[in-house]
Amino acid sequence: MTTVAVTPPVRTVEQYCTFWVADLFFGVAVEEVQEVLRHQPMTPVPRADAAVTGLINLRGQIVIAVDLRVRLGLPPREADQLPMNVIVRTRGEVVSLLVDDIGDVIDTAGVDGQPAPANMPRKVQDLVCKDRGVLPLADAILLVLDADRAVDVSTTPDNPGGTP
Repeated sequence: MTTVAVTPPVRTVEQYCTFWVADLFFGVAVEEVQEVLRHQPMTPVPRADAAVTGLINLRGQIVIAVDLRVRLGLPPREADQLPMNVIVRTRGEVVSLLVDDIGDVIDTAGVDGQPAPANMPRKVQDLVCKDRGVLPLADAILLVLDADRAVDVSTTPDNPGGTP
């Protein structure tokens, strides 16, 4: 009789940098996050996609800032609410994701991901990771953001925004 060893699936991502956009609780794999910053002054980008809010100067490196509220199809934040920056590394570039508030780094070891619910808005489903998707935690539901798709503004409809 032959015994076959069964190895459990290997999970490479178990820690997430968390943040809020509106009332949605998101996480990005810590390996993809370079740093988190308070609001930074931005330079508008003429004729850019509406999600591209501007450019920030990150210690001499020019970084594009993408507003997740726009990417998710959510209403704009209040005028007195300044966005925070989650700086991610994706596709060889450094990009700032503008979010409402920053959470903690959490460990989700032992939590199995589930697909995004069908009743979730399509724009949110489109930016949630296909493999980990939604993580049910003890006190919250964590939506695992696919940073590559979140910063890909070329997939949004032709909607030039910014300053002319």
